This record gives sequence, C-alpha cells and structure tokens, in this order.
Amino acid sequence: MDLSRHAHRKDEHLSLAEKFYQPTAASQFDQLRFVHQSLPEMARADVDLQTQLGSLTLPVPFMIEAMTGGSPRTGQVNAQLGRLAAATGMAVASGSQSIALQDSSTVETFTPLRENNPDGIVFANIGAGHTVAQAQAAVSMLAADALEIHVNTAQEIVMPEGDRTFHWLAGIGETVAALDVPVIVKEVGFGMAHETLTQLAEVGVQIVDLGGRGGTNFVQIENFRRPAKELSYLDGWGQSTVESLFEAQQVPQLQVIATGGVRQPLDAAKALALGAQVVGSAGQILHSLIKTDEATTQAMLLSWQAGLRDIMTLLGCTNLAALREKQLLLSPELLAYCQQRGLTY
Repeated sequence: MDLSRHAHRKDEHLSLAEKFYQPTAASQFDQLRFVHQSLPEMARADVDLQTQLGSLTLPVPFMIEAMTGGSPRTGQVNAQLGRLAAATGMAVASGSQSIALQDSSTVETFTPLRENNPDGIVFANIGAGHTVAQAQAAVSMLAADALEIHVNTAQEIVMPEGDRTFHWLAGIGETVAALDVPVIVKEVGFGMAHETLTQLAEVGVQIVDLGGRGGTNFVQIENFRRPAKELSYLDGWGQSTVESLFEAQQVPQLQVIATGGVRQPLDAAKALALGAQVVGSAGQILHSLIKTDEATTQAMLLSWQAGLRDIMTLLGCTNLAALREKQLLLSPELLAYCQQRGLTY
C-alpha cells in the first residue's frame, strides 16, 4: 500500500466532502411531521436529554460523527473536533484508523481527538476486514470507549483503488466477542436494510450506526476521483436515513445511532422519535468549521441541544423514552416505501 497516496486521499475526501455539501439533505426528514400538543403540562427545565448506548451513558443524544485523520491537515481537524466534543458534552468518533495501524507516523493525526477531550466519550474506527488484534490496537490508540467498524461496499466499489472482496460478517462477530468495549457497526452513507441488521444481530452486534443516504455521498466523492467519472448513475444508491430507521424498527434488539443528512434539531428529534438512541452529524459540522470557525461551530452544536429541548417541550416529553412514544405523520412516498418493504410504521 502507498501510504503517502492514502494520506493524500484523506485530504481529497475532506475537500470533496465540502465541495459536494448540500444545505438541504436528501435524508427524508422533511417527509415526517410531528403532531403538535397545545398543552404540554411541563416546564422546559424538566427535559432530560441523557441517553444510554450499550454500557455508555451520554449526557446528550448527539455525537460528532467519524470524519478524518491520516494527514497533517486532518490531524488539525481532529484537534478541533476533540475540543468541540469536550465543550459540548457530545461523543466524538474518529475517522478510519486503518492508515495508523500500518504507519505509526500518522498516529499523531488521530490522537488529538483524545488529547483535546480527555474526559469525554471517544469512538475508535476501523474498516471491516481487520483482525481482532488490529481492532484492539485502534481502541488503545485513542483510549476509546467504543469501536466503530465501518462497512462501505458501495464506496469501495466506486473507489478507483477500492477493495473488491467483501467477506466481513464472521470477523465482525469475532471482534464483538473479543473486545471489552461496545462495538458499533457503521454504514457510511448508504443506509441499512432489516436483512443486514438481522445478520449483524445474529453474530452478536448490539449497536449499529445506520449511516443513511442523504448526507455525505461517498459514491459522488469517489466517482469524482475516477478519470472517466462514469459511475454517476450510482449517486442515489441506498436507503435514506429515515428509511433505515423504519428498517431498524423491525430488529428491536439493536440500539441505533442515526446519521446521514442531519442538518438541524428537528431532524434529530424525528430520528430519536423513530427509535434512535443517538443522532450523529459529520458534514454539517465540517461545513461549519470550514466556512466559519470553531467558536461558531460550538455555538451551533449547543443550539442544537437547546433546540431539541424546545421541541420536546412542544411535544410534552420530559425524556427520550417519552419522545419515542410520539406519533409521526408520513409522506405518501414514505408510506409507499414501508408498505412495499412490509415494514410496520
């Protein structure tokens, strides 16, 4: 493997994620509506945002999703993300540490996540197909509280230098059994179907990150890196974040992180109402860091927490369990999806 080329690809991904950023996401949150309650019979101060993810207690149900690492530039971004996590109480996930497992000189581009967030919740991150020993090394590198294993077949297929062999399930099960921290299986923007979720549950997975279509589009990013850019017909591949949440309801033993096109607190509230324990964002946070600054981005993340409290007050919900009991109205398009897939809703 050409490690300098790998580091360059990390910088490309960062630039292209911003190039293709869309202020309006295609995650389908706009196709859901809450039913307003005029008499909430509570105070806004009564709202408790605490959530549980496996053995971890999170003070707020938001996380800074996996983004980057592996080059000097991305190391600077990870330092910013660590500081943001510490200031907002949000969990933060590393970008893929695969390069750091092969080239120790890049470790220092990942460790700023922990160095700037010594007491917070940090998730390590590797791709499916790594060994148990490599998984343990990734966790140790960040003194991580959990490990994300990302599955990204669509990205790999379109990536010019991507993998073409995908035998991952047994190894995921072995890693779940071996590690003493929670293991989260994460999609990277193409969503998850209930068939996939059932397969994961059968090998012992307890937490998934749905990574739905609607946020950062790695087909679009990798296709741009192809000389002929000939695979644009796959741009819309996968299930949206909302469709994936309905898929996940069919496998209730799994805990869910909802990511993919989360742009504001109302998106987060809808995801939590559909069963997510945590809601994550990457593209919106990266966009804010690039276009504004760290202080403005911190203020945005704190405003999301305040906005969620407002929405829960409007619905008369003092905690996330009560929010999950609230009805959401579906668009005809979402209704048709659920009916064709035989999903309850």
